[in-house]
Amino acid sequence: MLTAAMPSPDVIVVGAGIIGAACAHALARAGQQVLVIDSGVGGATHAGMGHLVVMDDNPAEMALSQYSVEAWRRMAADMPTDCAFHACGTLWIAANAEEMAGAEEKQVRLAQQGVECALLNAAQLTQAEPGLRSGLAGGLLVPGDGTVYAPNATRWLLGRLPDKVTVQRGMVARIDGDSVVLADGSTRSAPQLLLATGMQATELVPGLPLRAKKGHLVITDRYPGAITHQLVELGYISSAHHSEGPSVAFNVQPRPTGQLLIGSSRQFDTLDRSVEPEMLAQMLQRAMGYLPGVAHLNAIRSWTGFRPATPDSLPILDRHPTSPHLWLAVGHEGLGVTTATGTADLMAALMTGRTPPLDPAPFALARFDAAVGGAL
Repeated sequence: MLTAAMPSPDVIVVGAGIIGAACAHALARAGQQVLVIDSGVGGATHAGMGHLVVMDDNPAEMALSQYSVEAWRRMAADMPTDCAFHACGTLWIAANAEEMAGAEEKQVRLAQQGVECALLNAAQLTQAEPGLRSGLAGGLLVPGDGTVYAPNATRWLLGRLPDKVTVQRGMVARIDGDSVVLADGSTRSAPQLLLATGMQATELVPGLPLRAKKGHLVITDRYPGAITHQLVELGYISSAHHSEGPSVAFNVQPRPTGQLLIGSSRQFDTLDRSVEPEMLAQMLQRAMGYLPGVAHLNAIRSWTGFRPATPDSLPILDRHPTSPHLWLAVGHEGLGVTTATGTADLMAALMTGRTPPLDPAPFALARFDAAVGGAL
């Protein structure tokens, strides 16, 4: 509950996941008094892998993810150890000659934007990660990528400027002009509101073009040294962004604890949080196809989460077209942690009238005008 001693907020941020936390911190750095309201239930931030990876599926994604990963690296020295920042790099794995050609094309795209990367042939791939199966064609190493433990990074970001950022627990039931109405009937008001939730965004702003993508994850017991890089198959990109049906892809992270975090799966059109044995089995079989030793590891927990996805897999970072007090930072799909820092700097600039560090046009809601049919 707000008290008389607390200054009136300039901005209310709805959602205290990694996007909301990063935006609150960036707005506070820009001089804004920020109130963050969150249900405390936990969403994609608590369920995800926490990867920090430069993605190049399209120029806008490349610009946002590259900017963001560089920002995460700059912050790393200030992070407490429980944020588990790990500069492990990403090793994109080519299973065959066709995928190796894709690795070469990816290397050119990344290098053109100044991203350090190196092609590895089959022998070099084995040397880099001896646990991978034989017969793989090679890979692409991107050493600047990493991982972070997002729940703790979220708490750290929210607590960095305590005189500027206040966090309140509460379920937002409705957005009304410059106010949010909580489930208990009370209201909070500010000149600007920022919606930074996951799938709840569609309840608060009906008509947003968001769709849930369910994913499964597994974490193992501690096996220090089992792998040293984040390992991702080159087929991951098409699986992550373009598949309409259920799909799995090989993605394994080494955690600083020595544990392995194993993903990933994607399912549309379900909000069932249950772990589904069939999907889990497909995902683990995929992992064993690249990293056979996974079969002998002890898994200690599995869980699911939901990625809020837009039709083009880019987030919506924009002012609402008919609610002038309301801004949107939603729809980050599986790149919320990666792109939180870039999202935050972009939104803070737009909301305070400053020059944004990135071109905001590709993230405008207007690109979906035909899809939403004027519902907004």
